[in-house]
Amino acid sequence: MAAEVLAQGGARVTVYDAMPSAGRKFLMAGRGGLNLTHSEPLVQFMARYREAAPKLRAAIEPLPPDALRAWSEALGEPTFVGTSGRVFPKAFKASPLLRAWLRRLDASGVRFAFRHRWIGWDGEGRLRFQTLDGMLAVAADATVLALGGASWPRLGSDGHWTTILADKGIAISPLRPANCGFTVSWSDVFRARFEGQPLKAIALSFGPHSLRGEAIVTQAGIEGGAIYALSAELREAVGAKGEAVLQIALRPDVDQVELVRRLSASRGKQSFSNFLRKAAQLSPVAVGLLQEAAISAGQSLSAMSPERLAELINSVPIKLTGVAPIARAISSAGGISFDELDTHYMIRKLPGVFAAGEMLDWEAPTGGYLLQASFATGAAAGRGLLEWLAQSQKS
Repeated sequence: MAAEVLAQGGARVTVYDAMPSAGRKFLMAGRGGLNLTHSEPLVQFMARYREAAPKLRAAIEPLPPDALRAWSEALGEPTFVGTSGRVFPKAFKASPLLRAWLRRLDASGVRFAFRHRWIGWDGEGRLRFQTLDGMLAVAADATVLALGGASWPRLGSDGHWTTILADKGIAISPLRPANCGFTVSWSDVFRARFEGQPLKAIALSFGPHSLRGEAIVTQAGIEGGAIYALSAELREAVGAKGEAVLQIALRPDVDQVELVRRLSASRGKQSFSNFLRKAAQLSPVAVGLLQEAAISAGQSLSAMSPERLAELINSVPIKLTGVAPIARAISSAGGISFDELDTHYMIRKLPGVFAAGEMLDWEAPTGGYLLQASFATGAAAGRGLLEWLAQSQKS
């Protein structure tokens, strides 16, 4: 996005990429349909960035969700709003949009240099790249760094730049998993039987935060959309206390009185698991989760009163014992402090060097907010660089 803005502004642009081809993480983001942005009003939209919202406003307001949708349509990929308010290309994948974008960049004169891994600057201030043919030094009038965070490092964003910039005295908040899963000490029986099984139409709560959604049981713990939405709060709690207890309501649309009535019915000759599946309409994995909670509490599920069982069904405690590795997280928190940047996204201590995207210290939930801020900060860095070049030429 920075390259596009720069090329439109008349600059000669080369994009150096450590990977063999462009947009690998962009393509990964499109595996589930490429959630470009979200359709909610801008006030609510900005609130998703929490404490970083004031810092990101100057980038997102010039390139809001509607503008991003228009940009996609101009590339031949119209968008639609899903039932959740999320915005997707009608093609529901990233590859057609990426191909069209690369064609337009090529037509505007943007050059790509692949398998060029940036490793800092030399003594003359030139960019240093590690290539298949050895070291390369490149003199640039100005630079935009858009090196990502540290999630999915095999796609290029491995966080190696943190050391390079820290050595220049740039304040960087440690990179941490965001929109991530958590570890749970499942029993061997539960893990073997239910790994990969979804928990659908549930409600999750942690402290004052609650939401509806889905989660997935993993071999090591739990992940999924609803978990990701609470991941910042859960991550901080695990970091501070070593654990966090998440509450899951398995039947949030059925109140306590109705659940007690159903669970008070005669079980007959049914197994207790079958009784729960029929009476409370619980999936096998949901019943297994109840068994895990009962075992952890040293109780017998079948010996519980209907009242206690109904209470447990809509408040299953899940003890999270750790955070899943950052390499498996959807995104990462932390990065360059906004205090290190001027209003044009230039690093104050490195005149002519701009930064954008997940390199910066912000995080957001899934739902289109990640790509929107990455696009918007890229465009803002491009505009800032053009202005800086114009001022440099005047002086």
